[in-house]
Amino acid sequence: MFELSKKSKQRREGVDPRLIEISDLAIQISVVDFGIPADGGVRTATRQGELFADGKSKADGFNKIGKHQPKEDGYGKALDFYAFVNGKASWEHHHLAMVGAAHLEAASRLGYRIKWGGLWRRKVPKIISGIPYGWDMAHIELIKENV
Repeated sequence: MFELSKKSKQRREGVDPRLIEISDLAIQISVVDFGIPADGGVRTATRQGELFADGKSKADGFNKIGKHQPKEDGYGKALDFYAFVNGKASWEHHHLAMVGAAHLEAASRLGYRIKWGGLWRRKVPKIISGIPYGWDMAHIELIKENV
C-alpha cells in the first residue's frame, strides 16, 4: 500500500474535501504509486493564465475560469496527479491510466461522481499500443451534480 507524501498532501490544500477523500482512498487501492504536482491543486487566476499561455490548460483563468480555481464555496473542484514509478515521477500514459482508474474506483466506493481526463476525447486520438488516450490523463474533477 502506498501513502501520499507530506508535500503532495500540502498541494491539495484548498481542494474540495471530497476530492481529498477520493485521493486518500485512491492511494490505498492503486497498483501504481502517485503524487500531486506543484500545480495539481488550487491555482490563482494569474497562474491559471500562465498555464493557458503555455498551452497546458484550456482555461485562461479570467474569461474562462478553470476547475482548479476556488469556487463560491472557496474550494477548487479539480486535482491533478502524476504516477511515481521506480523512484521518480512518470507521465507515461499507462501509468497514469492505472492511477486514474484508482481515482474512479475510489469515487465510486465513496458515492461521488468524477470526470477523469483520460476519458476525454481528442479530435485526433493519441493511440498508444492500440489504445486511444484522453487529452488530460493526469486530471480528475467533480461532476457538477456533486458541486
